Amino acid sequence: MDGVENFDTAKGADRVISYFKDGMMTGALRVGEKLKPERELSRELDVGRPLLREVIRSLAMLGLLDVRQGSGTYVRRADVQVIGHFFTFSLAQQQDTLEDVMEARVAIECQAIRLACSRANEADLSRIGQWLRSLIETLDDPDAGGEADFRFHQAIVTASHSSSLITLYGALSELLMRSHVNRRKTVYHERAVIGDLVDAHREVFLSIVAKDPEAADKRLREHFAIGDELRRKSLIETYRKGAETS
Repeated sequence: MDGVENFDTAKGADRVISYFKDGMMTGALRVGEKLKPERELSRELDVGRPLLREVIRSLAMLGLLDVRQGSGTYVRRADVQVIGHFFTFSLAQQQDTLEDVMEARVAIECQAIRLACSRANEADLSRIGQWLRSLIETLDDPDAGGEADFRFHQAIVTASHSSSLITLYGALSELLMRSHVNRRKTVYHERAVIGDLVDAHREVFLSIVAKDPEAADKRLREHFAIGDELRRKSLIETYRKGAETS
């Protein structure tokens, strides 16, 4: 009987989740809208009120619903940071997470930079330029430099003015930030490498200013190729040191 009860509970939870998901996607449930009373919604979805309450509590923890004591439950604008935490936990359980994330990053940023070439406004260009200057000024500080590097790329995605790309990038932001800082700690003492990275970032920025999507895409991919080579060398060096100490 336990198996049957668990199956029924899972099916009921799926119905509740589908109700909210479909409602938000179709616009039937809008941000700020108050949900139907618990008794009515429970009857409509054919689930017990305890199960409904549990699912609502879970969605509220994800930042999708706002439960106000004595007032009711309201649809809330999704908090990308909360979703990003969930995304980070999910990816952290997988092997070769960083490589997978970097592949997603390339796809997002290459499309974003093409859009940025036609959509970036003066504020966007100023923000990208600001982070480029910060990146140059923090060459000897792996933590600040790594963050400036991440913010530079994030500013490019923001300049695409694509809600989907910005949201996806935001979900990866914690992992990407860590990647930038770790890589900078590995190579910051190699001045030639740092110089190449600075030149690559500058060329990427100038191609956006020139509104040249083909050049921007090419420069960005060349920049990623430099990063791939650095990661490869770092991995080889790590294994070499491990072999020497074993």
